[in-house]
Amino acid sequence: MALAEPKLIPPQNAEISSSPPFDFSVVEKIARQLAAQPYVKNTEMLPESLINLDYDQYRDIRYKPKHTLWQEEELPFQLQFFHRGFMFKDPVKIHIIDKGLSYTVAYANNLFDFGKNQFSETLPSDLGFAGFRIFYPLRKGKELDEIAAFLGASYFRAIGLGQVYGLSARGLAVDTGLTRAEEFPLFKEFWIEKPSKENTKLAVYALLDSPAMTGAYHFIIQPGVKTMLEVTAHLFFRHGVERLGMAPLTSMFFHGENTDYFIDDFRPEVHDSDGLLIGRGNGEWVWRPLSNPRQLQINVFEDTNPIGFGLMQRDRHFEHYQDLESKYHLRPSAWVERLGKWGAGAIYLIEIPSDAEKYDNIIAFWVPKHQLGKDQDWVFKYRLHFLLNNSPEPSGGKVLASRIGGGGTDVLDGKRRKFVVDFASETLHFLSKHAPVEAEISASRGRIINPVVHKNPFTHSWRLSFELEPEAEEEPVNLRAYLKTGTETLSETWIYQWGKP
Repeated sequence: MALAEPKLIPPQNAEISSSPPFDFSVVEKIARQLAAQPYVKNTEMLPESLINLDYDQYRDIRYKPKHTLWQEEELPFQLQFFHRGFMFKDPVKIHIIDKGLSYTVAYANNLFDFGKNQFSETLPSDLGFAGFRIFYPLRKGKELDEIAAFLGASYFRAIGLGQVYGLSARGLAVDTGLTRAEEFPLFKEFWIEKPSKENTKLAVYALLDSPAMTGAYHFIIQPGVKTMLEVTAHLFFRHGVERLGMAPLTSMFFHGENTDYFIDDFRPEVHDSDGLLIGRGNGEWVWRPLSNPRQLQINVFEDTNPIGFGLMQRDRHFEHYQDLESKYHLRPSAWVERLGKWGAGAIYLIEIPSDAEKYDNIIAFWVPKHQLGKDQDWVFKYRLHFLLNNSPEPSGGKVLASRIGGGGTDVLDGKRRKFVVDFASETLHFLSKHAPVEAEISASRGRIINPVVHKNPFTHSWRLSFELEPEAEEEPVNLRAYLKTGTETLSETWIYQWGKP
């Protein structure tokens, strides 16, 4: 098969002679200058035939493998590009940095296989790209694996060895969860540093633009058993925003073991993530199981300099999902590790009612307490881990499962709700069943009754069960519990928001 990589348009002679080598300061300068100008919305129209593509038709447009960038040189990192169409209408400029100079990747129709799609008009020769994806050899041999993709607004995804794509990250969330429509900033331009044959990390720069702000982003991508992205975001504000969401994660939870209403699905569970994990600044670790609520839920967890937060997929048992195609048991967790000082702020968790697994209905992000307004700028840093089982929390008791059902024993009482929470750790495993383990439980309203803590002889985990007698009010109930023996804490803190159906 003859290889023919996409054409790279070199810089102008004047640019070569007058410009210093490309680095992050170049993107920062562009973002700063752009923020001083009024926001200009993209008006470059796509042909109707591309705009009207459905999901399957868009997926049928594939980049031809023989045009993979850096394949001829057998570099460890290689690139393919996404076509515009369907939801991905905005053109994205992509440049390659080679020896300090910026070369633009030229679009051409013959880079793509359009599959069964038939277009009534000839596609323009300058359509441009919608994004790109990155390949790297995670396994032995020369075969490459896709490890990351940047596509749509400021969305990007990554996976490590043995993982399949699941949840997504975003560069920024603006006014998400308010009564008005949120703003979706766009990564409108990328610069990717050409690696050497010895490189195990890839540097990517991005220019973000939106009505409220611009941003210069620097990603250092390190693939492996877990794939890690170190992110630096330098934001420049055109005007202030009400809710600035940093390091946002977007996921899907359709139903799971804690869903206490009927879902007509042969699969026991369907979700990309099953819980929000928070490492608080005071050293406490908190686990909040996710849910698909009947009405919008927004939970706010105030903190100062948290260790981090993440949307995690803890349940790795195939039999709990029974899905051979989606492979939910192999979807990655995403952990946001704080770098530097974040100061005071809050982690937001937004859960949106959903009637299908195709919708991302879970959002988590950090909101700084200090307000940022016109003509201000701010630098924010974090490290993003896409991982399977090597979770970042310490070895204390972790929540394995949360189940909800009617209260009572031989006769179920639907007016009460029973909560069953399983905790496990090496310490809990070896504790005698006679150990004085108890639970600290609280509820924001209603009454807690029949608390029981005992060791599960089949799994060597410990089970907490209790019942909630709700009050007549329709307000949701916030629950909190952890295991202890005397004054020693044995587990992370389980929290949950339960609302009446």
